[in-house]
Formats: sequence, C-alpha cells, structure tokens
Amino acid sequence: MSYLRIWAIIGFVSCGIFVGISSLKRQPYSVSLSSTKSKNNRLLILGQPLNQGHLKSNKDIKQNDPSIHNNWGINGTHSAAAWNKITKGSRKVVVAVIDTGIDTNHVDLKDNLWSNPGEIGLDKNGHSKSFNGIDDDNNGYVDDVHGWDFVNNKPIKSDKHGHGTHVSGIIGAVGNNGIGISGISPRVSLMPLNYYNTNSSDDSQNLENTVKAIYYAINNGAHIINYSGGGPESNPKEFAAIKKAFNKGVLFVAAAGNKKPTDKVNSYYPADYGLPNIISVTAINQNNNVLSTSNFNESRVDIAAPGGNIYSTLPNNQYGFMTGTSQATPFVSGVAALIKAKYPDFSPQQIKKQLTTTGDLKLHKLNHKTKNRTVLNTYRALSTLGSNVSANGAFLVNNRQQFDSSTKKKDSSTFSSGIPFTINQLTDFLKPSK
Repeated sequence: MSYLRIWAIIGFVSCGIFVGISSLKRQPYSVSLSSTKSKNNRLLILGQPLNQGHLKSNKDIKQNDPSIHNNWGINGTHSAAAWNKITKGSRKVVVAVIDTGIDTNHVDLKDNLWSNPGEIGLDKNGHSKSFNGIDDDNNGYVDDVHGWDFVNNKPIKSDKHGHGTHVSGIIGAVGNNGIGISGISPRVSLMPLNYYNTNSSDDSQNLENTVKAIYYAINNGAHIINYSGGGPESNPKEFAAIKKAFNKGVLFVAAAGNKKPTDKVNSYYPADYGLPNIISVTAINQNNNVLSTSNFNESRVDIAAPGGNIYSTLPNNQYGFMTGTSQATPFVSGVAALIKAKYPDFSPQQIKKQLTTTGDLKLHKLNHKTKNRTVLNTYRALSTLGSNVSANGAFLVNNRQQFDSSTKKKDSSTFSSGIPFTINQLTDFLKPSK
C-alpha cells in the first residue's frame, strides 16, 4: 500500500520559493531561490522576507549574537528572560532533528552538534574512531559521529536542501558566541538525521527513512525528536516507531501541517497519531493569529508557536527567513530542551503538560484552533509548574500529590465525603489479587 505524504509548500507558486538570505559579513537581503516543481512528498518549507520595520528590540536580550533581534519569535516567546533568570539549556539534552540534514560546518551550529561517544577518540590501533571506517560502537552505523544520512547511507555532513539547517538553528544555534543568532536552547546537543531525498518523488522511501531515523534517535540517546513535516495519511510502521519512543521516554514534537489558505483542515500525520508523547504544533504570526497556511484543530493541535517569517541558519554560513509549522515546531522543541535541562527526570507527558498549560492564553485568537488556546511562553514554561505537574515527577489530584515517581511513595489519604475531586491521571498500578 502506498502512503502519500504532502509536505506543503507555503506561498508556493509552481516555479519556486522565496527566502531572505544573509551571510556572516553582510546585512539580510532578499533573493529568489529556485526550487524544483512542487512534489507530493514529505517536506514542509518556505517563506518570504520579513519586513524589517516590524522587528522590535528586546531589552532582556543580553546575548552578543549580532542578528538575534531578527528573530521576532524570541520576543514573542519571552525566551530571553528565561535565559537570563533560569537556564540557557544543557549539552546533556539531546534533540534529534529528523529533516533534510544539517550543515555540520556552520559556524553557528557546529559547537552544539551531538557527538556519538562511541565514535570519538582513538581505536586500539591509535586511529581516530571518527574516520576509521569501523562501527566502533556496534550500533549498525559506521563513523556516525554526529548523526546519519539515511538517504545516502553515510555519516551526515551536509544539507543540500536547507530546511533541516534552518530548523536546527531555531532549536539550538549557539548563543552568545558573537556570531549570527541564538537558538531557543542556546546550549543543547543537536542530532541531525536526514530522511528526505531531494532528488526523488518516492515517498515510500522517505517514510522508510523516517522510521529508521526515529529508531536511531531512540537507540542513541535522544530525549526529544523534532519532526517538521508530515502528510494526510497514517503509516503503521511510523506509528509503531513513535510508540516505541514513548515507551523509551522520548518526546516527539511534530508539525500540525501546512495547507493552502483555501484548503479545509484535515488530519495530518505523525502529529495526529494521538500518542501521549506527541506534541502537535501550529504556527502564528506576530499578532498571535494562526497563519492562513497552517493546520489547526481544537481537538488535535496542542499549542501554537511563532512560525511566520522566522530568521535562522542556512547552509554555507548563511541565514534567512522561512515560514510554516516547520518553523513553529522547533520553537517548541527548543523550549522542551530547556525544560529537560531544568527538570531532567521529567517524562514526555510532564514536559508536554508543562508546555501546554503555561502558555499565554489567547481565548479569542486561538478559539477552536488548539486544545488549550495557548501560545508558547518560554519563561512561564520554566518558572511556573504547569497544571497537575510537580517538580519531583509527581502527579496531582486537586493539587494534592498522589504518587511521587522519584520516591515511589504515595499519599494514601482520602477525601471527605461530598467533596468533588478530579483524577488528573490514572496509571495502571493495580494488579489482580491472587
């Protein structure tokens, strides 16, 4: 059976896409980048140059990254205040970016790349494990120092498309290094995994690569998976892989999907599989309005995040603007990484609850658009414990701790007769009596 995935191109005309680009040595300028004809396969993309007049300075930003103010999403999510007062993240937190790859030589990304501990150092012959042509850690991949290119079946080094590099920069461009921008998690370990063949319209291969990449992330220590893409049809192998991620304690952040403004809102996978470790993300502009090209659904989409004209890294030490749920998704992954840094024992469900219940409430603009009608707020996600979540990994009933996952102790007290209460989570601790 064939599983068609349409990775929508926002604002596309059949001739190509438009992205604003800048290099390290010059100010942003607008150019047109040609692309192949839009194909019915897995990739979300796009953008138009941002009107620079709409950018606002933020006094909370203390980083010395010269182009950091080009990303309005940092202001929109109150991220700078979180960096200053709470945390800038941790290199111990690993975020797998399943996308088109990454430019591993980008000056604003290379210091935040994940390094496979089994493929660094010297082997028994005194040769570098990184280039010795041996699968030193026996994980099935030779010299996978920073990740894997599942399209070309080799260690990942580049990004011929640019989408993955852009997404990676939003999550974790190196902060306060005097170069370019800062990611939402200025300190993090990015694990780039390429599943997308830019030269083929064979979607079945892209799906197969996606599944392989998910298992790679699980087996090699990822805490969070960012997946900026999807399509209208489900896939049982993909579902099984994400369920395995849940069982292994891995959070899966997925794009709610892009569409034409005239299209109806439809199901979109993997965001709509309904697994407890999945966070579905839609995109908003600077006015907190959901983009006309973004999917939304009050029963399936969890949260909204900045996605309109987002400035981030591009291959060859460049930077530029892209638009879509592809860009909103890594904002959420970046904040999830910060939460994981502050609360390393949090489960995927706890991180999800923390993200979705501490956001800025937008009753009117997000009504019938997301479950909680909230916009991502980095500072509140790190400074306020979300509804029914406690810092030590406990779940609460009417704000009373009922089970502490760190001590394995429970509160056996009872509620008085006639007092209403709500069970926030029911875990299968019960066993049949013998």
